[in-house]
Amino acid sequence: MRILIYLGHPAHFHLFKNVINSLQKKGCDVLILIKKKDVLEELLINKGLKYHNILAEGRKDSKIGIMWGTIKRAYRLLRFVVNNRPSLLVGTSVENSWIGKIMNIPVINVNEDDAKIVPLYAKLSYPFASEILSPITCNNGKWEQKSIKYAGFQKLAYLHPNQFKPDIEIVKRYLPIDKPYFLLRFAKLNAHHDVGANGISTKVAQNLIDILSKYGNIYITTERELELQFEKYRLNINPLDIHHIMASAKLYIGDSQSMAVEAAMLGVPSIRFNSFAGKIGVLEELENKYELTHSISPNYPEELYRFVYNLLSQENLRDTYQSRRKRMLADKIDVTAFFTWFIENYPESKKIIKENPDYQYRFK
Repeated sequence: MRILIYLGHPAHFHLFKNVINSLQKKGCDVLILIKKKDVLEELLINKGLKYHNILAEGRKDSKIGIMWGTIKRAYRLLRFVVNNRPSLLVGTSVENSWIGKIMNIPVINVNEDDAKIVPLYAKLSYPFASEILSPITCNNGKWEQKSIKYAGFQKLAYLHPNQFKPDIEIVKRYLPIDKPYFLLRFAKLNAHHDVGANGISTKVAQNLIDILSKYGNIYITTERELELQFEKYRLNINPLDIHHIMASAKLYIGDSQSMAVEAAMLGVPSIRFNSFAGKIGVLEELENKYELTHSISPNYPEELYRFVYNLLSQENLRDTYQSRRKRMLADKIDVTAFFTWFIENYPESKKIIKENPDYQYRFK
């Protein structure tokens, strides 16, 4: 079976890296396609995975740049599919759905954002996808009928205990561990669904640093250009090691959805400060049911500072969040094991899950 997996973001590399390895061990021929995005290509190189970059030159962040980039990727994806003839397309891209429809190849669209959060993506992609693979808490709107829901989160595909063991020796390569440290993440917020979104401003970042510096060291990982005053806090590491760093952090604060979920998967207290506060199903479950992450609107920076002080004042903070993590894990499946089975056995797997959704709980 020849499977094309299209990665459009560093988060997708982590999502599929163990799935790719498992499928290859089972004898599947896996083709990896990527576009230029942040450290995505660096991650693949460091992992030693073969890939083909269909937009190595990147794109501009303007509306025209985004549209033109999508058109170029679709054309190049079509050429790649014609030349390599995969039997299944997997990923999160709009282009996958278009080319799959044109070439009459099944498409498994993997996504965990509610349709109302990414409306343009949903309208352009979901009508042409064969299946939409998403967490139970994800609302795919009028495309629910073609959705396969699983009891998990995308980030559990690589942060489930079956797939990831934090290594303190890796942390020691980069930073001292004799005192607590805090991880800050600054996202770019320039995707099509981020229009009008706000996050951590320079002023808010400085105020957070002023607060946190009294309690430990501060490290910043950033997607956007970093102001000169914050350069001394920049975290320079092999991107493959970020989750080992995150796992031992005392607290994560950022305007990135992805890293907020990752921190929650690891039982690290996390605060998300952006315009999507209270709007995303996956994060709402992690916040309201499991109390593993917390969202605050950028309209209320003083609330952010108060909440940070509140967390820092709590005794046994780590133990509390690790206990909450265990409760979450007890309800969820090993997403990598489930994805591997679903993709390898498609379309029979679709029939099995539709008839018996609880079949997925075999993958714990």
